[in-house]
Amino acid sequence: MEATQQYAVGWGTLALINSGLAQGKGRSGLNWFLLSLFLGPIATFVLVAFYEPLER
Repeated sequence: MEATQQYAVGWGTLALINSGLAQGKGRSGLNWFLLSLFLGPIATFVLVAFYEPLER
């Protein structure tokens, strides 16, 4: 696998992980997936550091 392909696979995997984190906190997984495609690790940091789980 070429380095660029590995980078893209890793970035996509991170977006899926962020989607799961967001859903676990009661937020929209799709919105966070799309945001993560643009912001990547920054979105992960924001989601983990600043967002508390919503009460259901």
